[in-house]
Amino acid sequence: MRDRRLKKAEVIKEVREKGIKFIKFWFTDILGQVKSFSVTPAELENAFENGMGFDGSSIEGFARIYESDLIAMPDPSTFTLLPWRQGEGAVAKVFCDIRTPEGEPYCGCPRYVLKKNLKEMEKAGFDTFNVGPELEYFYFKNDRSPEIMDEGGYFDLLPLDLGHDLRRDTILVLENMGIPVEYSHHEVAPSQHEIDLKYAPAIEMADDVISYKVAVKAIAMNHGAYASFMPKPITGVNGSGMHVHMSLFKDGKNAFYDEFGDYQLTPVARSFIAGIMKHSGEICAITNQWVNSYKRLVPGYEAPVYIVWGQKNRSALIRVPRYQPGKENATRVELRFPDPACNPYLAFSVMLAAGLEGIKNKYMLEDPVEYDVFRLTEKERKERGIKTLPGSLIEAIQAAEKSEFLKKALGEHVFKSFIANKKIEWDRYRTRVTNYEIDSYLPIL
Repeated sequence: MRDRRLKKAEVIKEVREKGIKFIKFWFTDILGQVKSFSVTPAELENAFENGMGFDGSSIEGFARIYESDLIAMPDPSTFTLLPWRQGEGAVAKVFCDIRTPEGEPYCGCPRYVLKKNLKEMEKAGFDTFNVGPELEYFYFKNDRSPEIMDEGGYFDLLPLDLGHDLRRDTILVLENMGIPVEYSHHEVAPSQHEIDLKYAPAIEMADDVISYKVAVKAIAMNHGAYASFMPKPITGVNGSGMHVHMSLFKDGKNAFYDEFGDYQLTPVARSFIAGIMKHSGEICAITNQWVNSYKRLVPGYEAPVYIVWGQKNRSALIRVPRYQPGKENATRVELRFPDPACNPYLAFSVMLAAGLEGIKNKYMLEDPVEYDVFRLTEKERKERGIKTLPGSLIEAIQAAEKSEFLKKALGEHVFKSFIANKKIEWDRYRTRVTNYEIDSYLPIL
């Protein structure tokens, strides 16, 4: 749990003592885009008791016009100052749960979807789903073209460019917001960076991922730069991923660790991994939700596309980091194909749901693969039964649309709204003439 989690009275007191002028109410649409409106301190106490009404008909995946009245209920435990909006007229934020006018959880709220899946986890006998994501992103000179700001590579210290300063300032802001950071470094591609958050329970972490992305962009903007979580903004170099480390706990103990198990894994962990592998094609549209996501998921740029697992194998879809004596609680599963442009509430939901399906149905885990699958021929992969993720957004949509498991995990409302939105995106993409076509075909056809 985070160290700093306030209650209603404590929030109201802090707002008064620190002279905070505006409190931003944050929530996301089904795509993970942050939505916000502000309230003044005078409205805050009433908002905690009764929520704040708003029109949900213009929010992607929310209500239709004739059922548009919704209530944003602020969660006081998520209250923090926005460090980049301080001084006279200080601003804070708080995450909200969306409810109907009758006070019931709204089925289109991504935060509610995650809470619903966490209840399924509790029914299965576990009490905590810990996640620790590694989000990669790029710094560019503006938002109109992917013009890089450095030529650095993986773990590079030099040159000490603006990107290093931006990353440092962002970490200070995150720590100030009560979001612990474990690591930060330059990534493989030029102008690509990574800041890793310390693991936390799934709801807290989903909130923190949203805060993280807003903070990264805000600090970059304050320095005259642009930060992008686009999965593949530059042709020919690595795209940005969001590797997610996951573990289940029960009564304070890691349900994935077994001192005497193969790879120090319990049967629960093995079935959890098998569940994700079996359903990876179905959840791919959620964890990799954009047309551009599938420009990253191609062989040759470290993004996994083959459905195998291993320990040392970084071409695998799932990696189980090696056990370190004395660190039993660190035993975990690393899912390597999601990207940082997904909606974390929905992504964590489907990862958990897929793992729970494996546990419930006692899926058997195949042997690990410790060789580089990228080097195999298509024939060799077929002979070894190695399957692949969907190769495009439309393939991912088709796999998702057939999935009863996914419909249950998301709820029918979000399931239908999400697929409808993605079909519209695919149609817009496939009917647009690109620069590639003009450059390749116009001179010869």
